[in-house]
Amino acid sequence: MKRELTFAQQVERSITKKYRKEIWNPFVAAVKRYELINEGDRIAVCISGGKDSMLLAKLMQMLQRYSEVPFEQIFLVMNPGYNEENLNQIKKNAELLELPIEIFDTDIFDITGKVDRYPCYLCAKMRRGHLYHEAQKRGCNKIALGHHFSDVIETTVMAMFYGSQLQGMIPKLKSTNYEGMELIRPLYCVHEDDIIAWTRYNGLRFIQCACRFTDADFVAETGGTKRKEIKELIRELKKTNPNIEKSIFNSLHRVHLDTFVGFKTKGKEYSFLDRY
Repeated sequence: MKRELTFAQQVERSITKKYRKEIWNPFVAAVKRYELINEGDRIAVCISGGKDSMLLAKLMQMLQRYSEVPFEQIFLVMNPGYNEENLNQIKKNAELLELPIEIFDTDIFDITGKVDRYPCYLCAKMRRGHLYHEAQKRGCNKIALGHHFSDVIETTVMAMFYGSQLQGMIPKLKSTNYEGMELIRPLYCVHEDDIIAWTRYNGLRFIQCACRFTDADFVAETGGTKRKEIKELIRELKKTNPNIEKSIFNSLHRVHLDTFVGFKTKGKEYSFLDRY
């Protein structure tokens, strides 16, 4: 008699079968290529409730099961001030995916809701601080975030267009404020379009950012965020150059410093004249 799979097991099968090439393989490749997980690590997998972090949590759970490198992990959910509907949706999805989550509360939305300048930057900074703090309290040495391939590309282009600098997003980063803590990005090589396809295939519904700056009325009034503009720009460019994202991604691995007029490393700025 054929064993009936639970919903979570069906989701896992979709990852290793239907989306093996698009999701599982690039996830494992990133973990190995960038040496994101080491023996003895205790990792806080951070779940915001969106599609990216929920997929990350499922992938990490599966990796721990199959990996030859022993590591520990917890699934950490920060509540920045979600309404009851969104919080319940996170709990429901965690139950469906059989993820044993730990939730802690903060007042981030209350604080950022009163700020007019750079609220998204402040929110991201506060979230990161809370996650490091709570992870460290629980004996973790790493936090895992759900930034994916598309985030890497968009961040790079945004930095050039709006920040007047060539700046990337690296796969792992040592914390400067929390000694011994490190941030890792295991979805670094996974495309957002594939995450969306996986979500729809499994009939899953995840929350969005859930703050006022992504509210439909706010977006209609302001035109949305700069990241949204970059997403649309890249989408247009892909029509004539389907490999443009891959080219941008590869360029981050092949930087020729000798051709740059200036660069900055470890907080210090240099000019090509210093080596001319």
